[in-house]
Amino acid sequence: MLSVAVQSACRRSLIPGLGVNTRCINLGVRSLSNNADSGIEGNGDLTWIDFFKMRKQQRRINVGSSVFTAFLGCNASWAYLSTMQIDPTQTLLGFDPLMVITAGIAASGALGYLLGPLVGSQIFQMLNRKRLPGFDIKNKEFLKKVIENRVDASSQSFSNPVPDYYGEKIGSIGEYRQWLRDCHAYRRKAKEFL
Repeated sequence: MLSVAVQSACRRSLIPGLGVNTRCINLGVRSLSNNADSGIEGNGDLTWIDFFKMRKQQRRINVGSSVFTAFLGCNASWAYLSTMQIDPTQTLLGFDPLMVITAGIAASGALGYLLGPLVGSQIFQMLNRKRLPGFDIKNKEFLKKVIENRVDASSQSFSNPVPDYYGEKIGSIGEYRQWLRDCHAYRRKAKEFL
């Protein structure tokens, strides 16, 4: 709050009567600002809004790379399996050869999908090399807050489901606040009905 007042006072174009331009005066009050505005010192001034944007970008890159590597895995297994000599009268492992080939293609696609985030995280790190230390600090702080505020899942039921236990669906400050409200409502319902 103090930093907002100082910044708004410093943005006035002229001090009355003196004619001094205060836009260029740096008071060094940046360290007094709120953690929600500027974050922890040394993280490259990554705000929570920027953190959630980067988190969304990371998730999209990981999903996109998972789909791409699944497609590559299916194509690679198809390229190998399409050149095999198969006798349709013989069984492979006790199954019809077409079923084994289909299962092999599906398994290689699933393996490719699971390997996708490895590729996606490397792409994300290359794209955000300068802001990555700040992102890591904010991510640790965010996960610490999620661990502190998440609910005990042992008292869940159909009428009282657990609200996003790992905080994966949180994509903004508003969604984080809604998640906190949902956690408090879950605790209240669990306490009242048990």
